[in-house]
Amino acid sequence: MPDAIELLKTRRSMKPREMTGPGPSAAELETILTIGARVPDHGKLAPWRFIVFEGDARARAGDVIAKVFARKNPGAPASDIEVEKKRLTDAPLVIGVVSFTKPHPKVPPWEQELSAGASAMNIVTAATALGYGACWLTGWFVFDRDVLDGLGLKPDEKLAGLIHIGTPTRPSEDRPRPALSDIVTRF
Repeated sequence: MPDAIELLKTRRSMKPREMTGPGPSAAELETILTIGARVPDHGKLAPWRFIVFEGDARARAGDVIAKVFARKNPGAPASDIEVEKKRLTDAPLVIGVVSFTKPHPKVPPWEQELSAGASAMNIVTAATALGYGACWLTGWFVFDRDVLDGLGLKPDEKLAGLIHIGTPTRPSEDRPRPALSDIVTRF
């Protein structure tokens, strides 16, 4: 397992199309989800939950996405509908991070949504630490209420994102990172 600081300094997202099987074992998935649930959570509200898409569930979720896309884009060519169908099929595992807020006198919704984001990042980091490629993605379908309903989300729930996890097929390329001098000020 890599050194924690070195892992955090070098972590990169891996495109789902650059992933293959195997995905995490059942024990590794439990570790990833446990780490995903170990985040700052003011008020102990647990304002997030996870949906695991693996095996045929990835294609079933793609069918939901494609049907909504086809209904909302009646002139779309079959090739576009096929692309939508395969949204979750590149990586062997996809974890949906579901975000919701609970009324609380001391914990505003924004804090609860940030907790869901921290959960998603912990999942990415845990998968990377275990040697897998990982990528936190959204897309039109993550914000579409009909898709969310089709995936079983409740009316007050949103998707913070979908974390694609698999075995890298090649090294991930880094992207330019901001210079600290451009983003850090002192008060």
